Amino acid sequence: MLFHIIYLQIQKQKKMETKNIIKYSVLGVVALIAVCCIFSSFFVIDAGYRGVKSTLGTVEEYSYQNGVGFKAPFITKVIEFDVRTKKMNEKTSCYTADMQTAEIDYTVTYNLKGDNVHMLYTQVGQDYEAKKIVPILNDVIKSTIGQWQAQELVSNRDSARISVTAGLQQKLDSRYFENVSFQFNNIDYSDAFEKSIEAKVIAGQQAEKAINDTKRIEQEAHQKVIAAEADAKAMTIKAEALAKNKGLTEYEAVQKWDGKLPTYMFGGSVPMIQVPTGK
Repeated sequence: MLFHIIYLQIQKQKKMETKNIIKYSVLGVVALIAVCCIFSSFFVIDAGYRGVKSTLGTVEEYSYQNGVGFKAPFITKVIEFDVRTKKMNEKTSCYTADMQTAEIDYTVTYNLKGDNVHMLYTQVGQDYEAKKIVPILNDVIKSTIGQWQAQELVSNRDSARISVTAGLQQKLDSRYFENVSFQFNNIDYSDAFEKSIEAKVIAGQQAEKAINDTKRIEQEAHQKVIAAEADAKAMTIKAEALAKNKGLTEYEAVQKWDGKLPTYMFGGSVPMIQVPTGK
């Protein structure tokens, strides 16, 4: 009888312990769920980003700015969009007007319009670059490059850049994108074509040098003709003057005489006596 009473007490105590364990376990789970609910009710959007709130697939028509906000736990998610200046470095191939293949290495920069990222998410999605930017970008680049001869494109690179930028600003959806700019990093052609351009440039330089040399020679020859004509004219005038006035001959001789008389005169001329000079 005593053992039976002790057994019943032990069983009762075990039941109480089991109930306590279940109770505390349930309380722990409830507390954990409560903590999770509390933490999942907050969201944080970092500086330079905007947020889009979606509850069970329904997107709110508002773009949340950076900071802390509240949302329904578990059923609401917040998608962040980077609204800082974004840069795309890409390459593409296209044909010039003279059917040369140009390898274009370029950079595009742009910003998302922060107030409209909820519309962008709803109508386009997060892969907006592949859907909205790249197709238009390739079309504008190929259209612009196709207007230039290959050699002209190199020397008119900045004009082509301005044309591409204008085309992008016109065709990209202004509801989503702003501050769009374009820059060529490199324009590359085949080795054979680049060598032909180099040879053409060298030939042009040589031709220009030949033209300049010819002009210089012609100018020098012309100056010599002018100088010769001037000398001939001076001699003619001088000869005419001597013929008209023979006294000029003696005058010129006196002008050129150094003051010394010759000691002897050869031929039939009268010898001349050197006048001694005083010391």
